[in-house]
Amino acid sequence: MSIVAERHLDLASVQTAWQGLNKLVPLGPITSERDYKRRVRVMDELLDRIGANESHRLMPLLDLVTREIETYEAKNHTLTEATPAAVLAYLMEEHNLKQTDLAEELGGQSIVSAILNGKREFNTRQVKALAKRFNVSPVVFL
Repeated sequence: MSIVAERHLDLASVQTAWQGLNKLVPLGPITSERDYKRRVRVMDELLDRIGANESHRLMPLLDLVTREIETYEAKNHTLTEATPAAVLAYLMEEHNLKQTDLAEELGGQSIVSAILNGKREFNTRQVKALAKRFNVSPVVFL
């Protein structure tokens, strides 16, 4: 028999605790992009606190928040197919790189420009160099 069944459930205490928790960590279906971003921040904070400790007391809360985020992302954040040039442009922006920063790896600034403008494709050497530099699968550049 469960502990809840053995003793009377104090719904007033549960309601008070729930309202306090829900102010700090909103739970339930995510209804907007703003709500989504807030939940991601909560998830990140929980991950920072919990780390790899799967027996941490907050792990069930992290699991719940993560499931809510996954459900929202599955419905609202579909990934579109990106061209290799678009992937490179994205990675350059994320790493604050200019075309000249990749000139040596790709064979010159004009080649970088041609790739980014869709006028030239990557060769095998370039794919390997970029995958290594950005620590990604070479497949993203194919």
